Amino acid sequence: MRITMWMATILCLFILAVAPEPTRAVDNSQFQPLRKFSQILDLVESYYVKDISRKELIDDAMKGMLEQLDPHSAYLDKKDFKEMQEITTGEFSGIGIEISMEHGKLIVVSPIEDTPAYKAGLLAGDIIIEINGKTTQNISLQEAVGMIRGKRGTKVTLTILHKDSRKPEKVDIVRDSIPLVSVKSEMLDNGIAFLRITRFNDNTTKELREALKKIRSKTKIKGVVLDLRNNPGGLLTQAVSVADTFLSDGLIVYIQGREKSSRKDFNAASQSNDVTAPMVTLINAGSASASEIVAGALKDHNRTLLIGERSFGKGSVQTIFPMPDGAGIKLTTARYYTPSGRSIQAEGIDPDIVYPFIPQKEDEEDSNRFIVREQDLSRHLINGNGTVQHGQFTLSDRAKKMLSRDNQLRLALQLVKQLPRIKQID
Repeated sequence: MRITMWMATILCLFILAVAPEPTRAVDNSQFQPLRKFSQILDLVESYYVKDISRKELIDDAMKGMLEQLDPHSAYLDKKDFKEMQEITTGEFSGIGIEISMEHGKLIVVSPIEDTPAYKAGLLAGDIIIEINGKTTQNISLQEAVGMIRGKRGTKVTLTILHKDSRKPEKVDIVRDSIPLVSVKSEMLDNGIAFLRITRFNDNTTKELREALKKIRSKTKIKGVVLDLRNNPGGLLTQAVSVADTFLSDGLIVYIQGREKSSRKDFNAASQSNDVTAPMVTLINAGSASASEIVAGALKDHNRTLLIGERSFGKGSVQTIFPMPDGAGIKLTTARYYTPSGRSIQAEGIDPDIVYPFIPQKEDEEDSNRFIVREQDLSRHLINGNGTVQHGQFTLSDRAKKMLSRDNQLRLALQLVKQLPRIKQID
């Protein structure tokens, strides 16, 4: 779990690319804005009250240009670009929150499971007022991330304002290495597998298939509960291969850029280890990007029953362009569409059964949760070890604890067990 400096919201969808070379002739009128930019640059260098290098000015100009496009496009300097690469391979450290800057306020989009931030009680919608005593009012997202990140074992103090709280609260959090595992599994009942995907990084599909292999070595899979709640997304390729694990054919997702000819389809293929058992999928407002691709594909193919809340609604694709000097550009280049041809950008995926979010900690009320979705972001793109006997099955303490605290999960378990009968009635 980590802070992702490269994200303007909870989650990103990445495609790696090579920086393009200019190929079109530029007419004379296009030089006018460049002339104006050069004049302003000269004026700042000559008369600004502080000494500032041309490189700093140009870097800041590039950052501003990209940040004004939408919440997900960004200029990444060498340090930021390196950290972004570490994040997509799952090798990073921090306190484990996804954050966004909105209207000058630093907002927690989602605390990532099992990280210091999650254990410290940070919640989606919390406003971070101060970092180590310094106000966050109007600082950039990159500045905030730089202040919160640090070496493992060091402490950061955040001043947090929970929704409906009258007084801010200071929270001391010790930074730590973020767990690399993106898939967690558990047996909820005899033959019912629980699969939790926390993010989509380079190893997600491999971890998922290893978890399934382990379960199959012990029992036949009679049903699956797939948990995508608070999953901020990640790699497009991993979303496709995860969805393919539960689909034997058909379109999973397609992406469409500015030109019609740019459309690219991603299809499922039949595999010997495909999971065909009945399944229920859990989503909420923190399910974004790659997790929405999976949920959307499974829903459109009538492969799963979706339970929870409308998802975040990030339906855009960011392409990473490495630059020659080691920096990079993250640019929104396309929207993605579910198999039915629907863009979920700023709309999200609607569940089949709406179920209120049930906090994992006791005494937390859903009414106190401030929900941030893609549509709320400025410049968002518009839509285009003990055991308990359970019949013949031995339920682990971990599974028992999960079920006792999570009403939504209990509902999913009951429904996935009944799905075969429901289909017979239909």
